[in-house]
Amino acid sequence: MDVLDALNLGDLAQAFSKMGMFPIFDVAYYIVSILYLKYEPGSVEVSRRSPVASWLCAMLYCFGSYILADVMLGTSPIDYFQHNSHILLASAVWYLIFYCPLNLFYKCVAFLPVKLVLVALKEVVRARKIAAGVHHAHHAYHHGFFIMVIVGYVKGSGVALISNFEQLLRGVWRPESNEILKMSFPTKASLYGAILFTMQEAHWLPVSRSILIITFTLFMATSKVWMTARHSHGSPFALIESWICHLLFRSPLGGPEEDHHHPPAAPATSSLKTKEDLSEGARKRKAKKAE
Repeated sequence: MDVLDALNLGDLAQAFSKMGMFPIFDVAYYIVSILYLKYEPGSVEVSRRSPVASWLCAMLYCFGSYILADVMLGTSPIDYFQHNSHILLASAVWYLIFYCPLNLFYKCVAFLPVKLVLVALKEVVRARKIAAGVHHAHHAYHHGFFIMVIVGYVKGSGVALISNFEQLLRGVWRPESNEILKMSFPTKASLYGAILFTMQEAHWLPVSRSILIITFTLFMATSKVWMTARHSHGSPFALIESWICHLLFRSPLGGPEEDHHHPPAAPATSSLKTKEDLSEGARKRKAKKAE
């Protein structure tokens, strides 16, 4: 007898994959996203100085992945804004986090036990968005496996990928914070998840879509809750990535890159000459003082 059938995991996974995200899971996603926006330098000042810019930044944090995916698939980037209930709900969350009297709403959602629950719910939405992105790209480009990976990746981490554009709206420019240059855990996990869901769509992975959704969701929620509780910015993939990077690229991930083309060292005579020049200059100054 199949183990999954014995434990009814197949029915559970099927029910979980069909569960609606609106409004509870979506509200949690909006709260955590805008909460992270408030942590950004200068975001509170922008909300006081220019509420319109602050609202646009909040909408990018909530819907940036949909906007970027629509652009890549050739549809209108404002297509998602036709969902009035989602826009109004995200706008209400933005207003409460930034403008609630005495910061009461912010203090409640930033309270660690509450925040951990919200973070877990947000990861449920992230996993579902990755799966939906890959499935959507599969219908548009049936054999475009790279397109499936890219669209799923963007759906899971689009907010981080357009963070530099969002910074411009806040009047901040930090090109060194580019997510491609230094990927965070959610961005890496979104990429790996997009690869897994693409393999499942191509029938290269011998599991059903519902089982993969619930398994990946549990991994994402557990990892992110653990990292948030410990205030950690590390990654569960660090050890494996370091080994693979050392094997393929001859350097550990995050370590100093080896420079295989060292510039020629400056000859020792140049430093000696500099010292001689300094000594000569000192002698001339002493001679002038003596005169």
